[in-house]
Amino acid sequence: QVQLVESGGGLVQAGGSLRLSCAASGSIFNRNVMGWYRQAPGKQRELVAIITSGGSTNYNDSVKGRFTISRDNAKNTVYLQMNSLKLEDTAVYYCHYNQIGMEYWGKGTLVTVSS
Repeated sequence: QVQLVESGGGLVQAGGSLRLSCAASGSIFNRNVMGWYRQAPGKQRELVAIITSGGSTNYNDSVKGRFTISRDNAKNTVYLQMNSLKLEDTAVYYCHYNQIGMEYWGKGTLVTVSS
C-alpha cells in the first residue's frame, strides 16, 4: 500500500502562484511515476503533469510554461509549482502515484483562483 498526503491548496488571485506538495509513504518502488490531476466542477478529471522517478516530465498543454512539476526522490515527494494562475485552473488537484501494476490517489486539495 502507498499513502499520499497532499498540501498547499488554497485561494489565490488570478495571476498569483501556489505550490502543491504530495508526500508518498508505504511500499514505494524505486521506479514509479508521480503526478497531479485535477477535476473542475462538472468536468472530468484531467492530467496536469507527471514526472517519472528518472525526472522525465509531461504536461497538459493548458499549463505548459506556467506550471512546473518536480520531485525529491529521497523524500518521496512531488511538487507542483503553479504560476500565472487563471480562473480556469480552479479545481480539486489530486496527487497520483503509479508503479508497475498498481496506482494510488490522494484525497485531493482544492485550488480556487479568484478574479
